[in-house]
Amino acid sequence: MHIRVIDPVTTSEWEEGSRQVFQAAAAEGTEISVVSLAWGPPSIEVRADSAWAAPGILQRVLEAARAGVDAIIINCMDDPGLYAAREMVRIPVVGPAEASMHLAAILAHRFSIITTDSRDIPSVEELVGRYRMREKLASIRALDIPVLELRDDPEATFRALIESAEQAVLRDGAGAIIPGCTLLAQMAQRAQAELAERGCEVPVLNPSAVALKSAEAQVALGYTHSARTFAAPGDKRIVWPIEQDFV
Repeated sequence: MHIRVIDPVTTSEWEEGSRQVFQAAAAEGTEISVVSLAWGPPSIEVRADSAWAAPGILQRVLEAARAGVDAIIINCMDDPGLYAAREMVRIPVVGPAEASMHLAAILAHRFSIITTDSRDIPSVEELVGRYRMREKLASIRALDIPVLELRDDPEATFRALIESAEQAVLRDGAGAIIPGCTLLAQMAQRAQAELAERGCEVPVLNPSAVALKSAEAQVALGYTHSARTFAAPGDKRIVWPIEQDFV
């Protein structure tokens, strides 16, 4: 099984780190390849970033399908271009936010999302509505650390994640925590253990691992998204910024 991970940003130095995170969670025999965008934003925090990323994502989705991969993951918790990408190809396309919210809804009565920058909160709220998860949402909290600064001081980022997650459990009534950025994925297991030590024994999801397992399961079961729900755009030529046939 070959799964293509699309980092929907131009920050290509993240590719190897992404590959390692996903490969560590992969089943035996699953091959992971990672690509970033040739054009678009360096990080995604607001709607404009997602919009700028979408054309490059669709280009990478077409390339992946033509290369014969079995499934695609769009590696961002804003799930940029997810539904449009599903209209382009007939192999599974997974968004970590959608996959994580659905799993969290199984694991707990309500969940909280800990995003990065507070500017991202409106976008996350819209995703919660799109995925029909409003009744399951306890809260959305922000670290107020921009995405490009998350790795400047990993320990400070972790401490901010723990403090926000603890407040989400104790004050907001969350029964599960979803880190709101895939760059936080490697902190999930440690965060779950520390929360338990503080008396907050709740699952902290690893969005990257959840997305990967969702992709693997869909491939193994022989499922992909509905062609009636995600209708193909038809035979047309798009120029952005290069010509591209939808074939």
